[in-house]
Amino acid sequence: MSKKADDKLFSAHEHALDNEPCPECGGQLQLRHGKHGPFLGCTQYPSCQYIKPLHQNDGHIVKELGVPCPDCGNELVLRQGRYGMFVGCSDFPNCHHIESIDQPDNDEPQTDVPCPECAKGHLIERKNRFGKLFYACDNFPKCKFAVNQPPLVGKCEVCGFPLLVEKKLASGTKRQCADRKCHHVQSEQQ
Repeated sequence: MSKKADDKLFSAHEHALDNEPCPECGGQLQLRHGKHGPFLGCTQYPSCQYIKPLHQNDGHIVKELGVPCPDCGNELVLRQGRYGMFVGCSDFPNCHHIESIDQPDNDEPQTDVPCPECAKGHLIERKNRFGKLFYACDNFPKCKFAVNQPPLVGKCEVCGFPLLVEKKLASGTKRQCADRKCHHVQSEQQ
């Protein structure tokens, strides 16, 4: 599709949205763009602050699953959130139980690397909303520790942090301290 045709299509869509009246003051709604995406905003702003998001990433229920919540016994539901789909309790906000859809198939940790922050969980492979891999504590949401590179068992020779990561450089694969304040590349003797 050419750029000109694309602009015409977007412009026509934009003008179709412009004719909707504001439910609060009766003014016109106009397509606007913010850091969370497109939305309709009242042209009478700042006297009228009505906005209507054009996407639904607010945790709304997509499907009821018919499975009881392990925390409170209410039904679990599939929700669409800001970072993708997840399973949560239907009694939210009274119950905050959530589960990721891409849970490991078994209860075994995917890595044998213990979490350096809480020392109770293990680091498991996850995907962010863009499909990029990262490694996070399986004790989430109680522990929010995560690293972007594959974790390695080891101790930093400079600061003593109990976790190393595998860093791929042009000169080859190196072992690096996982502490954000240190990031020391380890010597080859270890």
